[in-house]
Amino acid sequence: MRYKQYLILIAIAAMGTFGGCSSSKPDSQEAKKSSTSGEHVHDDGTVHKSHDEGHSHGEGPHGGVVADWGGGKFHVEFTVNHDKQEATVYILGDDEKTAVAIDATEVLLVIKDPATQVSLAPTPQDGDSSGKSSRFVGKHENLGTVMEYEGSISGVVNGTPYSGNFKEVAHDH
Repeated sequence: MRYKQYLILIAIAAMGTFGGCSSSKPDSQEAKKSSTSGEHVHDDGTVHKSHDEGHSHGEGPHGGVVADWGGGKFHVEFTVNHDKQEATVYILGDDEKTAVAIDATEVLLVIKDPATQVSLAPTPQDGDSSGKSSRFVGKHENLGTVMEYEGSISGVVNGTPYSGNFKEVAHDH
């Protein structure tokens, strides 16, 4: 129980500064914006909206928002499947591309608005070593809403807490 309280406190403390790129399915208005430069539509219909606010991680290897975890030691990539009401977070290395399996039992996703907290369970990918995972998945009905999400991702790796902030941003170029 203390572990979850600790993760919640980390997530709340981390809600200050947000940055990242986005991947979300467009609604009819978003579809009109998606033909502008800096955006592209993936085969599965998701739209990546790039931006530059002085520091950008760019698009993650799965088309999602990349956030820093631990001063660059790790990165996390947030993706959402609105149809399944499911979020997936990938743990990446310092190169922001290579999957890194960690020994965490869960990763906590906190969405700012609507206020939502989702515990993501380890869902190992091919190549993850036994007892570790580089992918964490969770479901919540609020993830079915097509919008730009803003929040934090936190977890504990080898006894060290990590937290990273992300924000999906719509652009009107």
